This record gives sequence, C-alpha cells and structure tokens, in this order.
Amino acid sequence: MNLFAAIDLTVIWAGIIGFAIVAYVVLDGFDLGIGILFPFIRVGTDRDTAMNSIAPVWDGNETWLVLGGGGLLAAFPLAYAIILPALYIPLMAMLLGLVLRGVAFEFRWRDPAHRAWWDTAFNLGSTLATFMQGAALGGLLRGVRVVGRGYAGGAWDWLSGFSLLTGASLVLGYALLGACWLNWKTQGPLQRQMVTYAGRFGILLLTAIGAVSLATLGLDGNYAARWLAFPNVLFTALVPLATLVVVVLFYRSLARGREVQPFFLALALFGLCIAGLGISIWPDVVPLRVSIWQAAAPLRSQEFMLVGASVMVPVILAYTGWAYWVFRGKVGTEGYH
Repeated sequence: MNLFAAIDLTVIWAGIIGFAIVAYVVLDGFDLGIGILFPFIRVGTDRDTAMNSIAPVWDGNETWLVLGGGGLLAAFPLAYAIILPALYIPLMAMLLGLVLRGVAFEFRWRDPAHRAWWDTAFNLGSTLATFMQGAALGGLLRGVRVVGRGYAGGAWDWLSGFSLLTGASLVLGYALLGACWLNWKTQGPLQRQMVTYAGRFGILLLTAIGAVSLATLGLDGNYAARWLAFPNVLFTALVPLATLVVVVLFYRSLARGREVQPFFLALALFGLCIAGLGISIWPDVVPLRVSIWQAAAPLRSQEFMLVGASVMVPVILAYTGWAYWVFRGKVGTEGYH
C-alpha cells in the first residue's frame, strides 16, 4: 500500500513541476520574445506600446519559474543535487539575464535620457535568458555524468553543438510567441509588422524543431527506441502529424487576419514540443540517469508539501487569470484601453 502511495504521489509531484514549467513557457515565453524582437521594433511609440502590452503581467509570469525550481529541490532533491552543478553556468547566466531585463524594463521609463541603453539591455537580457534556458535543456538531454548519487562531470560539459542548437531554437520559439502576442494586443503598423514576423519566425522555428528532433534521436539509442520502436511508433507518430496540422492552421489564421488564434496555435506548437520532450525522457528526471522515483523525497515530505501546493497553485492561477482579465483588450502607448 505504501509503495503504491509513494509511486502515485511521486507522479503527482512530477506533474506539478511539469505544469509549472509549461506555465512558465506559456506565460513568460511571449514577454521574453518581445525583448528578443526589440531591435526590430521601431524606436518610439511602437517600442512603448510593446512594453505596455506586458507591463502589467511580466513579473508575475516568472512565479512559475520559482515554483518549478523550488518544487524540484523539495520533491526531487537528488535530481536537484545533480542538475544544479551540471548546469550551473547556463542557469546562473539565465538568472543574470532575467535580472538585466528586469532592471532595464523599469529604468527605461525612469531614465529616458539613456533609454537607448536600457532598450539594448532589455534585448540582451531577454535573449541571454532564453538562449541559456534552451542550452540548459540541450545539455540535460545530451546526458550528464553521474557517479553514485552525484554529478561527476565538469563545469562545461553542458556545452556542445546540440545545446547551442536547442538554445537558438528556443530564441526563435519565444520570438514567435512575442510576435503573435503583439499581433493580438496591438494595432496599426506595429500589428502588421508582427504578422509578417510571425510568419517568418514560424518557418524558422519549424526548421529548428526538425533539426532538434533528428539530433535528439542520434544522441542515444534509448531516445530512438522510445520514438521509433514498435508499437511505440504508432503513438509517437501522432506528434509530428499533429505538428503539421497546427502549422497549417497557424498560417491559415495569419492569412485570414486573425488576432487571437495565431497566439494559441503557437502555444499549441510549444505544447507538442513539450509532449515530445516527455516522450523522450519519461519517467526520468535526469534523462537516462535517474528516474523520478529514484530522485523523490520521502513520502512524508511529499505529503506535507502537497498540502501547501494544493493551496498555493490555485491561488497563483486565480490572481494570474484575474490580471490577464483586467488587462484584456488592445494596448496603446498610454497603456490598455
């Protein structure tokens, strides 16, 4: 009985952390994407409008990153102890990028004399944070050296051609989300520009997804077996087929001048990528090295933490939903209207 309870609770906690990661990608991806797109947005009213579109929600979006990292430490301490030293450099660089963009976001309004510098910092911080998130994922998928219950590799083992590819791919993906968000939330020349950029970044991202998918299959035979072995392939083949359908619907919605649909179809594309990631690594928390059950905290600890999570996650969802509802509609240089 206790064994089944531990297994069930461990899976629940894996689901909670997975949900936090998905929520972070959904909610923080587009505002990081706007920072990535900043050099392509006209200086002046267009940049002010783009910033105003995320001003009410951008800092709250990062709540999910804290939940994911804190949840990993609390629910899967062994995985945290292995992943942190393995990915210390990209994770610290990501945090520095987030700090830089946060400071730049605030100071571009309060220090207009140096706004060009703050705009550059906002772009660099957003791009650095995004790239390092993708590179960290690539380093994890490529595999980390584990001896006993600890990381046995070097500080730069995460760095490879594959991790650079995943980092660049995530930059393209977040830029697509940012363009789709501005298509939804703005109007006039900026909106028309973002429709064009959404179409371009969609093609680039689809190419990157294909490259990352093929490269992942070549990293380890276990990845290839999970995707291509029979009868798994009958299920896994649905992911690329669904991706093709979403891409067709995405470009059709852009061609028809839709505003809301392209954003949610872009999110669906991200959702399929996350589903593909789940197929590749489940049930491991450190891919090919440590499963969720091997890394899990004691049952009593998981039970105690679940009480807090069952209260706080709905609260976070409630205030996040309320914020987006209050600031619905189009945005201008003076804010929402």
